[in-house]
Amino acid sequence: MAKSKVVVTRQLINEAQGLLDAKKNDLEIVQWQSEKGASGILVMLTDKVDEELLEAAGPQLKTIASFSVGTDHVDRDALKKRNIRLGYTPTCLTDAVADLTIMLILMAQRRGGESMAKVSKGEWPQMPWHPLLMTGPQIRGSTVGFLGFGRIAQASLQRLLPFGIKRVIYLTSKPGQPAKEDHYGLLKNAGIPIEPAASAEQLAQESDVVIVGCALTPSTKHLVSTDFFSKMKKLSVIVNIARGPIIDTNALVKALDEEQIFGAGLDVIENEPNITADHPILKQPRAVLVPHIGSATIETRVQMATESVRNLLAGLAGEAMINELEL
Repeated sequence: MAKSKVVVTRQLINEAQGLLDAKKNDLEIVQWQSEKGASGILVMLTDKVDEELLEAAGPQLKTIASFSVGTDHVDRDALKKRNIRLGYTPTCLTDAVADLTIMLILMAQRRGGESMAKVSKGEWPQMPWHPLLMTGPQIRGSTVGFLGFGRIAQASLQRLLPFGIKRVIYLTSKPGQPAKEDHYGLLKNAGIPIEPAASAEQLAQESDVVIVGCALTPSTKHLVSTDFFSKMKKLSVIVNIARGPIIDTNALVKALDEEQIFGAGLDVIENEPNITADHPILKQPRAVLVPHIGSATIETRVQMATESVRNLLAGLAGEAMINELEL
């Protein structure tokens, strides 16, 4: 019987590569970009899985494994039409992204990017000390608003509680309704009010820190735009650890220019990675942008890589994946 052909679109971390290499006698393994005739394909977040790729692969394709938590790079309708299974890695990233969320909040509130820029430019000697030098708002006593309240949002909340926040509000796809899942027992045992918001407007008005953690869908694209920013507090900050297009970048730049909000911490942004040195967001001293590194810990990337391969192999064998998205 002919071997099933597997295509992997990148070189992998050693641990994951070892898993794949162990199946060399059973599978025809092709790495890089040759998808024709493949039974399975392992893709990265930057690889678009669309009709063109599926047509090129051919009718024997039965499994896609994505090295990602997000799946907006995948045409799920096209996969469903062809009965192709989709594996992904939604639970690997939680701790790493939640850690980065706290970093971005602190950087935005405490003007970390602005401070580092002044030091690197040699401006510190020209900064005589005074009581309000480089001051910003503090987390303690804040109301934190979450756009999206899934596992990563709740892990971020778990990390925020020791800072002494006073209240949490959150908005899901069903405004005003309690979250379906309580991943860490926080909804009952956090010791502070945790309440569903009735609308994005309410969340904007009442939050000192807004954390964007929802999925990118047609209804959430530019969910945070001019109207949202106009309702935020002047000393509030916004953090995006989800997908760039949820925040309207032009509206964010305008809000920062006009001091409608205090600052922003961004792991993602519209049109990434094509952010050049003259991009308007980089001219904002109180905006911190890092290059989509939410999952970038060694431990997380190893786990994502090995889980992606296990999902791929399980799909080819007709077995249960570690994490499979229902289409």
